[in-house]
Amino acid sequence: MTNSEELFDVVDAEDRVLEQLPRSVVHARKLLHRAANVFVFNSRGELLLQYRAAIKDEYPLTYTSSASGHLSAGEDYAESAQREMQEEIGIETPLERLEKFPGTPHNAYEHTVLFRTFSDGPFTFDPGEIERANFFALEEIDQMLAENAEQFTPPFRQLYRWYRVRHRD
Repeated sequence: MTNSEELFDVVDAEDRVLEQLPRSVVHARKLLHRAANVFVFNSRGELLLQYRAAIKDEYPLTYTSSASGHLSAGEDYAESAQREMQEEIGIETPLERLEKFPGTPHNAYEHTVLFRTFSDGPFTFDPGEIERANFFALEEIDQMLAENAEQFTPPFRQLYRWYRVRHRD
């Protein structure tokens, strides 16, 4: 562990904090922890997807939410979502909390809260996190998922499928 390694809250099935451990330990042991995801829609109703940088330790070179990340120890979901939006895509907008999902092996052991916001930019993408980012019509994302679901991170697939069932507008 390096001195700069991020500390995560390790949580139980009910999302209660048990202890704080370094990121590498949490991931290696597949312990339950927390994440926040943000879907950013533009004025045309398209969803911003980021294509993760090759240097990412989890799911490099795959599409994922507009902004997402782990909660730092002691941070709440909304704080993390705002921080990740600022760090990864360079915007600050009001967030709408949509849903909370329990951590499972299918979503990287992350209790996750999904937020939604709206912005046409301008965006500033973090090159350490994001290789590229583009807006896609939801029907286009549906087709991309049908053709090759593996081009998306498992957490994104769960969140997006939930979103599409509930938001067919």
